Amino acid sequence: MIICPLCDHVQPEGTECDVCGKRFPAAVAEAAAPVATLPELEVTPHAGGRAPVETSAIPDLDLTRLRSGPDLPVQPVPDLQLTRARDLGPVPVAPMTELDTGRAADDGVRTAAPLGAVVCRYCRNTQATGLLCDHCGMRLPRAKPAAAAAPGRPSADDDGWRSCASCHTRVRVGKACPECGTRAQEEA
Repeated sequence: MIICPLCDHVQPEGTECDVCGKRFPAAVAEAAAPVATLPELEVTPHAGGRAPVETSAIPDLDLTRLRSGPDLPVQPVPDLQLTRARDLGPVPVAPMTELDTGRAADDGVRTAAPLGAVVCRYCRNTQATGLLCDHCGMRLPRAKPAAAAAPGRPSADDDGWRSCASCHTRVRVGKACPECGTRAQEEA
């Protein structure tokens, strides 16, 4: 697993972070160490476990097998609890008037999206612009513009990022969305 050093996103593979786009340093391929056979060791061939093996029966053992069960007739047990209930017939269903559903009546008032300066929830830095905190690099809880929230539409600079069709999170084309897992498709 790869952990992004900028945003701490964990992903299984890739050359850049699926969330913030930071390029990962290239892994240095180590040269394989030469392997030499030791002359004093015996070389044992391996046939993959399918080599025939000669076997013979031991004369002192009885050739018996365990049976699947005793050879007794099946008998009912009178005090055994049955697993099926008897047929009860039609059961009357009535709504419970005293049941609280736990939902308040909708008053139509919605919480406004955070606009302007926001406070980073990690380092408490106040910042007016940008999606990432200038101090710690974490994502800020900022409302996205309506143009960028349209599913599958390119952004203004068309840098290879798209909005996820399911949750509208920014994601690279061909990569899985870090929020919901939906794979972003190229527009036809």
